Amino acid sequence: MTTTLPDAAVNTGHVQAPRRRVRARPEAVLALIAAGAVAVVGMWWANTPGVAGPDDWLTNAGRVTGLLAGYAIAVLLALMARVPALERGVGSDRLARWHSTGGRYVVGLAVAHTLLTIWGYALTDRTDVVSETVTLNLTYPDVLKATVALLLLVGVGVVSARRIRPKLRYETWFHLHFYTYLAAWLAFGHQLATGAEFAVAPLARTSWYVLYLGVAALIVWYRFLTPLRLAVRHRLRVSRVVPETPGVVSVYVTGRRLDRLRAEPGQFFRWRFLTRDLWWSPNPYSLSAPPGTGELRITVKDLGDQSRSLTRLRPGTRVVAEGPYGALTVRARRARKVLLVAGGVGITPLRALFESAPAAPGDLTLLYRARSTDDLVFRRELEEIAAARGATLHYCVGARTAVGDPFTPAALTGLVADLPGHEVYVCGPAEMTRAVITALRAAGVPHRRIHHESFEF
Repeated sequence: MTTTLPDAAVNTGHVQAPRRRVRARPEAVLALIAAGAVAVVGMWWANTPGVAGPDDWLTNAGRVTGLLAGYAIAVLLALMARVPALERGVGSDRLARWHSTGGRYVVGLAVAHTLLTIWGYALTDRTDVVSETVTLNLTYPDVLKATVALLLLVGVGVVSARRIRPKLRYETWFHLHFYTYLAAWLAFGHQLATGAEFAVAPLARTSWYVLYLGVAALIVWYRFLTPLRLAVRHRLRVSRVVPETPGVVSVYVTGRRLDRLRAEPGQFFRWRFLTRDLWWSPNPYSLSAPPGTGELRITVKDLGDQSRSLTRLRPGTRVVAEGPYGALTVRARRARKVLLVAGGVGITPLRALFESAPAAPGDLTLLYRARSTDDLVFRRELEEIAAARGATLHYCVGARTAVGDPFTPAALTGLVADLPGHEVYVCGPAEMTRAVITALRAAGVPHRRIHHESFEF
């Protein structure tokens, strides 16, 4: 069914423009990464006077792919270092997609480097590849470590494959990725010990040290020390757990000086609840209400494992939160009118935006898709916000066989007047999000005005 609430008086007096913070532009980040790759190839070029013969071609192809693999793994680790400027400007889900795509390149480059180098050396030594493999691993410095690093990278790549990843628990997948750090450390020694570029060019060697030590510093500071610092400063604790709908609960967290977190509606934290079965794994959950000075709220659906355990949290449980992260905020807004499209528990960040995004009466619309009326989270809150702010609220409830496809260009255009003139925020299951974005583009909404964030791993 579809329910539409009429316009009413606007109430935006509580909304304050967020303070500006440093945000990296996606185009600038990609340009910087590309420039680094060009510099790496240039480093090989400057230290290669000439290439002659099949063995030399193969060996140098191995050198280039090895250098690019070493550079790319440092870039991948930097993208996932939780650097605030990247998280706010690029967005966590886009960083994750870049990381996933780049991971496939890293594995491919590392495998190509290994095979090409072995083949080239075998031709030079006039032996077979099996014998050459044994010789390289047993006699060349740090090559055996590099072989272990390659196996670790391939293993992480396998568990990240689309057919395998959904079968793993988030916590298992998360901790397996820590082996990437070990792989990078093992490969680093091999690069400096056997890389011709680093043996003859002190500047190249120094640059490699700066790259890897710089990335290591980012990881240690933002992934390990910053969460501890925030935990000491803010002393977060669970104040209460409130059921919302069947299988969905809201967790309220209190602490000191929460305004200094500078969280914005639409953002999320990675939460680590310090109980015996939850402390070891941080999970991303969005704020489901605008952050207050003394309390934060997240809302979680029971999807098994960690999320189910949150229903049993007791008041007083200590909390460590990493963040805030995410670019699904009003900072990305360019248009006067705003459309929010939510599916299922994807309503959580959009509910915070629905309450806080500055908008005149009639300029704010929320479309909420759910399987049944029992699955409508925050129904009373949403209706109260819509009535108070003069916003429009549409529900689409029921199986697709009963209600049809609510996310066709015609359906969206029929519900939302002047759809191409809206800034659109989308959050929901991956399949729904893709369908909504496709329909929005077909209806004439510019790509730059469509914002979405996914927590799929």
